[in-house]
Amino acid sequence: GLLSVIQKLKGSPEQELRIVLLGLDNAGKTTLLKRLASEEVSTITPTQGFNIKSVQSHGLKLNVWDIGGQRSIRPYWKKYLGSTDLLIYVIDSADQKRFEETGQELAELTEDESLTGVPLLVFANKQDLVTAAPAAEIAEGLSLHTYRDREWQIQACSALSGEGVQVEMGAGGLCGAGRGPKGLRSHPSSLQDGMNWISSQIMNRKK
Repeated sequence: GLLSVIQKLKGSPEQELRIVLLGLDNAGKTTLLKRLASEEVSTITPTQGFNIKSVQSHGLKLNVWDIGGQRSIRPYWKKYLGSTDLLIYVIDSADQKRFEETGQELAELTEDESLTGVPLLVFANKQDLVTAAPAAEIAEGLSLHTYRDREWQIQACSALSGEGVQVEMGAGGLCGAGRGPKGLRSHPSSLQDGMNWISSQIMNRKK
């Protein structure tokens, strides 16, 4: 789970990390956060404001801000972006009618000065549904290949089931990852791979 991954970041005493978790309503943000933290996901209610999870391990404090995605809440997203170390953006891969809407929201976020150069991890969620679009197709629709000012990755996942194929790490990067500007790898991946990428990105930014 999350604790085992962030142990890689140990070595800097009292280090505090800030991750913002965003996406449209019903994308699965809170379920994803609970799954990454190895918590029970059987009872989830829509986030009306925000949730914060703080995990401490080996001198690290990882603060994850899960902010509601309802249309009425989105104008307030930018109030939470300051001092962000990494942005996680969650997409409902099966809700293709909202792809344009979610793409517009992501584009506006990445243009915000507070997120200049901040690494981006897109979770293409709900891959367990038969109507889910592949991560590669979503990456193309979001024009992730045009993001030249930051590292990015898109990760196929199912937050509800936790399903995903565990893959080996190689010298060329993460399998199952779309990584700007080097392109998209289309192999299946797991939530854990996404967390490995998060840890590596934060380590690079904190050096």
